[in-house]
Amino acid sequence: MKRREFTKKSSVALAGISTLGTGIWKPSSNDIVKVGIVGTGDRGGGLISIMNDIPGLQVEGCCDVLPFRLEKGMQKVNGKAKGYSDYRALLDNKEIDAVIVSTPFSTHEQIAMDALDAGKHVYCEKTMVKGFNGIQNTVQAAKNSNMVFQTGHQYHSSRLYTHVVDLIKDGKIGRVVDIVCQWNRNGDWRRPVPNPKYERAINWRMYKEFSGGLLAELCSHQLDFANWILDAVPLRVIGEGGINYWKDGRETYDNVHMIYTYPNGVRAKFTCLTSNSKDDYLIKVLGDKGTITIGYTNAWFYPEKLEKNKQLGEVDGVSGATLEWDDHKGIPIMVDHLDPTKQALVDFQQSITRSTMPISNVESGAKTAICVQMGLDALYNDTVVPWKTGIV
Repeated sequence: MKRREFTKKSSVALAGISTLGTGIWKPSSNDIVKVGIVGTGDRGGGLISIMNDIPGLQVEGCCDVLPFRLEKGMQKVNGKAKGYSDYRALLDNKEIDAVIVSTPFSTHEQIAMDALDAGKHVYCEKTMVKGFNGIQNTVQAAKNSNMVFQTGHQYHSSRLYTHVVDLIKDGKIGRVVDIVCQWNRNGDWRRPVPNPKYERAINWRMYKEFSGGLLAELCSHQLDFANWILDAVPLRVIGEGGINYWKDGRETYDNVHMIYTYPNGVRAKFTCLTSNSKDDYLIKVLGDKGTITIGYTNAWFYPEKLEKNKQLGEVDGVSGATLEWDDHKGIPIMVDHLDPTKQALVDFQQSITRSTMPISNVESGAKTAICVQMGLDALYNDTVVPWKTGIV
């Protein structure tokens, strides 16, 4: 495989994305989508800062149940925005066209469904919904609506990741035989709490009532990617984990180790640690002709030995003359691309104004959410959990 086959200029066009029903609502003028943010913590506040630099998106309202979080989020808005302590009041604002749900995992279902009922487009952060019934309810509500519903698996929007998926599906690494993913950090994963009464509201990720822990907050992105490249969902999952390092009253595990079995014998393995950060975030897709590794914003190709020798010998008749090769990281896969979160927000605006189905939509989000719930059941019940049928 020659290097030029790996070089591709990405396009912002949404080619190949099916259109939605003709009854879909669109902005009244200038393609400006006015957005309300429900949940202005770390993620929601970060999204506000990114949207300030995206033409066509305007933050019109912010909502948070914690006053200091709401105030901090409002300070990030370019221009004027209204503040709310109750998301239902934000939904009553007729000026708001779309809602971003960036609240605790356990609240996504109700807020997203209420937003659809209020005639708002929805960008629902990952993991989409907690629990099998919640997933099914949300899928049905989105399908019965004429509003855009996008799920916040931002790597699904990344033009680098899209290109890598195309390469894999075109057979560049041969037959996929294994997928290995990790997302490792070294820290207790806690947010500072100004008053003990806010512990569960701020550190909701630590408590099973609100959270899916590491599996929902981190591994879900890579689960979404595995489903995507394989065009499949897993047959079953097994997993182990525990609270083995941070003895601080948390309920969700501080390490997880999962194996999802897909059709054709492909296993996708997921490891997430909070006590060692070596190699941080990494995806390896292994095929019988090569391997592709992917980080946050970069990717590399490693041909198998025979393919590598053949390839290097073909370049201008001189081994390695024009081929970029790094023994540690392989052949760089060169793609012009935006930050994945920014691209996802651009895609959301364009899906609304162009009446197109989002790349990361309610069905792909639901499949990943099912994988997460299967994994949680496997972890907490110490059992093999099969694919949950009848939801999507």
